[in-house]
Amino acid sequence: MGASIGGFVVQNGNGGNTLLLSCLKNLKGSLVNSMPNLNQIEALVQTYSPMVYFHPSEPYLPSSVDWFFQNGALLYHKGDESNPSPIDPNGSNLPQGGSNDDTYWLDLPKDDSSKQRVKKGDLQDASSYFHVKPMYGGLFTDIAIWLFYPFNGASRAKVEFINISLGKIGEHVGDWEHVTLRISNFNGELNRVFFSQHSWGTWVSASSLEYANGNKPVVYSSLNAHSSYPKPGLVLVGGPSGANIGLRDDTAKGGQVMDTGVRAVVVSAEYLGSVVVEPPWLNYERKWGPKIDYDLDKEINKVEKIMIGKLKNVFDKFVKSIPREVLGEEGPTGPKVKNSWAGDEMA
Repeated sequence: MGASIGGFVVQNGNGGNTLLLSCLKNLKGSLVNSMPNLNQIEALVQTYSPMVYFHPSEPYLPSSVDWFFQNGALLYHKGDESNPSPIDPNGSNLPQGGSNDDTYWLDLPKDDSSKQRVKKGDLQDASSYFHVKPMYGGLFTDIAIWLFYPFNGASRAKVEFINISLGKIGEHVGDWEHVTLRISNFNGELNRVFFSQHSWGTWVSASSLEYANGNKPVVYSSLNAHSSYPKPGLVLVGGPSGANIGLRDDTAKGGQVMDTGVRAVVVSAEYLGSVVVEPPWLNYERKWGPKIDYDLDKEINKVEKIMIGKLKNVFDKFVKSIPREVLGEEGPTGPKVKNSWAGDEMA
């Protein structure tokens, strides 16, 4: 991403004379000259690494990727589903590159006790994974901080005055969530933070953030879905504008908390060349969970049995308008497959 080329009008704060400036294209500029080296990255991480607060009722916490692999996660291959493979701790036996062609996918352990245990994650072992990249021609450094959750819980909805559990809707194995720090390369100051929420998100300026332990931005992770927000409370997702209907994203302080700088791992900084070696699991570009087979209409009918009057029709129309990625019928792809990996965030 580069700065826009063209003319800009600059005016001082007292309403004085204006000055026309031009932004010219750098022909032989090097991003490395303006970007942080590895030691500087580590200093930025320790200074600005967010504090993530989980909802007091959150059952599904993050883990490290190697914990997930070492605790029974399995690799499945289409056509050989009865013979899944255990996964090496760093993912070295995962297929590399390619495309998300439904040929491979990951899943939880087979036995139920291990499956239920792994679903819950392990916060004490959880790592945060950092991707560092230049933005706007090296004017800024973007640091995307990724957390991995072995399981994403079921969605809940609010329809007017009724709160509804949606059964299996929203559940899926493997959940990748992130926030992004945008840091000025002129002075090393935090400029803004991107909070990812499902397939989109929100930029918040540094002056509007809540902080903890000095300069660390506070992030609130929503119950079950793990979307990121700058403030606690209730956000309704997917409903018509102004209507009191939507999927509930509930956040609150009072549960467990994760300092993302404690077990921080820089997994990618392409502009540094071979200085940062990407782990094999990062280049696994298939799904981190299986397709969950459930009858959406059947799940909706279960919920509608407790609803009255016109609320049934309102709810049915609302649920069927929600994107598939929000409903969670399939496990997600990993960080490197996301559109924001090589570009800007989708706000």
